Amino acid sequence: MDDFLCSLRGLSVHYGRDAALKSVDLDIVRGERLAIIGESGSGKSTLARALAGLLPDRARVAGDITWPALGRAPLPGRDFGFVFQDPGTSLNPVLAIGEQVAEAARQHLGMGWQQAYARAEELLERVRIPQPAHTMRAFPHQLSGGQRQRVAIAAAISAKPALLIADEATSALDVVVQAEIVSLLDGLVREEGMTLLFITHDIALASGFVDRVAVFRTGELVEAGPVRLVLSSPSNSYTAALIASHRDLSTPPLVAEAAP
Repeated sequence: MDDFLCSLRGLSVHYGRDAALKSVDLDIVRGERLAIIGESGSGKSTLARALAGLLPDRARVAGDITWPALGRAPLPGRDFGFVFQDPGTSLNPVLAIGEQVAEAARQHLGMGWQQAYARAEELLERVRIPQPAHTMRAFPHQLSGGQRQRVAIAAAISAKPALLIADEATSALDVVVQAEIVSLLDGLVREEGMTLLFITHDIALASGFVDRVAVFRTGELVEAGPVRLVLSSPSNSYTAALIASHRDLSTPPLVAEAAP
């Protein structure tokens, strides 16, 4: 059990009568890169927000989320970092980049501002931000979308978390920048020994670097396993259809009209 960073048992989330997640059982292993795959409305982001304690007040949650490797409830920012789809909304527009990246290190690692700022500049260099010392003084609106996402990643790993959750972190970017961000995430989690939860609608993008994949459909976990096995021998017809089509899963499937 100590190899499990996080374990979900019977996790269900309802909004009114609608079930966003339906009795999900899933283990997240320490140090692995796990992709959560599914189309819009499949429950991917609900799962991520449930893990992070970011569900809205109206959500009704049942089941258990435990953290065996930690032996306690996780501390946001310290034990897990969260990279959202749109860094334009996750970054504070009125704070300089350096302050935003340094904050978690100062708060959770007991660093003073000078030490935290030095770590922030180092992290900006590691996420391949050009002229990191100059960028420390910049504001989010002065950066490109790809640069803002790199800053968001630097801020998310500032306190050396055990788990990095990337929720559709590449979907708002062009294909070239997507590949760069995936390469960056892959390198960072390897270097830092972090666990990565990579949430995406793009099974092809995830398949190139994750260890395991979990496929969701309308709130249910329909299949999970090593990525090579799932891609070569899917046990669920929905997974097989996704692999066969390679279609863009950001658009919900069309519903066939009933015959007259």
